[in-house]
Amino acid sequence: MVSVSSAEPVHRITVFSHEDGSYRTPEIPFSGPYQLRVRRIGWKDLVLEGEPAAAGPRDLALVRETDPAAVAAQLPANHWLGRVLDRIGDPGEREELLRNCGFCHQLGSFHTRKERDEETWRKVILLMGRRGGMLSVALREKLPAIFREAFDPAQAVPALTAGLGTPGFAPVPEPAVLDAIVEEWDLGGPGSNQHDVMVHPDGTLYGVDMPFDQLHRLDPATGERKTWKIPNDGLPPGGVFAVRRPAQSSGSRPGSDSHVGPHSLQADSQGNVWITLAIGNRLARFDPRTESFELVPLRYGIYPHTLRLDPRGRIWYTISASNHLGMYDPATREHREMRLPTRTFQQELILRSMPFLLWVSRYVDIQGKAAQGEPVVLPIPYGIDVAPDGTVWFSQLNEHRIGRVDPETFEIEVIDTPFPAPRRLRFDSKGLLWIPSFSGSRVAAFDPATREFREWELPTLPRGTETPYALHVDRRTDVVWICGTASDTLIRFEPAAERWTVYPLPTRVTYTREVDFDREGRIWTSNSNGPAWQIEDGVPRVLRLDPRGPTAREVASAP
Repeated sequence: MVSVSSAEPVHRITVFSHEDGSYRTPEIPFSGPYQLRVRRIGWKDLVLEGEPAAAGPRDLALVRETDPAAVAAQLPANHWLGRVLDRIGDPGEREELLRNCGFCHQLGSFHTRKERDEETWRKVILLMGRRGGMLSVALREKLPAIFREAFDPAQAVPALTAGLGTPGFAPVPEPAVLDAIVEEWDLGGPGSNQHDVMVHPDGTLYGVDMPFDQLHRLDPATGERKTWKIPNDGLPPGGVFAVRRPAQSSGSRPGSDSHVGPHSLQADSQGNVWITLAIGNRLARFDPRTESFELVPLRYGIYPHTLRLDPRGRIWYTISASNHLGMYDPATREHREMRLPTRTFQQELILRSMPFLLWVSRYVDIQGKAAQGEPVVLPIPYGIDVAPDGTVWFSQLNEHRIGRVDPETFEIEVIDTPFPAPRRLRFDSKGLLWIPSFSGSRVAAFDPATREFREWELPTLPRGTETPYALHVDRRTDVVWICGTASDTLIRFEPAAERWTVYPLPTRVTYTREVDFDREGRIWTSNSNGPAWQIEDGVPRVLRLDPRGPTAREVASAP
């Protein structure tokens, strides 16, 4: 990968060299000096600072990396994650770990795989439980020893670098990849999290910054960035999840500056941007023309999550913490909240008690107590999409179910999936529903007419280590694009040919959550690993993948 980066805020362009060493970039848009970096697993990074904008052709030579530990550190997080999975014999526990321990960040990245003794690992696991990654007691008791052994460099480095220097180690991407361009733009700061992004009809990109309650806009044509603060309606830090304890007189959670927590966004037919405010329990409408916000409080339910718009302009959204689905019609101001089915009376009781539990948590550390006990697995309404026929479909992450809502009668139907953890799902132009299995390392297609599922294992190596957070279907071609969330990749699947293409991404620790397309068919997503300081360089970025390749002049050719 040959990358050219401008000064702050960073704009980086990355291309791939071909088998003969030649590579070609588009016209470099930077007016001043830039950094040039060349990277391949098994070789030392080559970095040249202060390169002139009109450098012309360059011959570049890499030096092999002979230190096995340095090579192991270059591998994506999923290679290290595979060592953990290999030590868990029970398939159910492997699925449990993948579903809970990769929820917000990569497991196996540089910061998460640090050497720790077993007591420190126990503390880390309990801390993650307080943040929602609650594990069964049996798995929780096993993991400290497993993590210590799996991430021990004395054992891990020789295993991960076996075959170093042979042609089969870190193979070259397939030919289709070598024509691609990946562009990255810094958006926000070191504490930001660009949770979701969306391509606006005017060609700009919008992203929501959860920790800072901000909406960002990037104009990729000019590089111009603009930021707006989202109003908080007087909510305290932590929003509806705020705690009030003597040690925290401000009412905020430690390290939290967020009052509303913007999460997901979509544009309506007038160009307004609609946003779910997860911890604010509101929807927001942003008018780009007046640069003004309107907030719409939810009547029922807690934690509005992912939203989509139907052909009538109505907003459909999942409400994750209370197991609801919501609908809001901006034209009529009509609200509708639908409680989704549960499997057990215990789940139903807890979910119906959620408002009371939130009130109690202001004074009692419920999360801390829950993290130390046997967790109750609750259904989490997650992804949502509108079918070409107007019906609304959603996923229940922990329950391994998808569901259908009749947009006229609001009747609900749920369907068990033969795979675990369906997450952010999307329809293609033919009405097939494509579903990523987050903890199953696979993708599936569901036919609503026949009620049949088809599944494909993702091609990421080592097998079974991928955690696809989301996918999207380009309805012009029905090609499916899948987040390689654990492996620093984007994955293309062509259903007609059942052909995979895996595109490596240039920044280590690239945790992707939502995918969108622009008018030219380029793929957009964000690097939203939480926390952002775990990302290489420590800053979240949005990125655009153009699989068609550069159209400009040849810049360099080197053996």
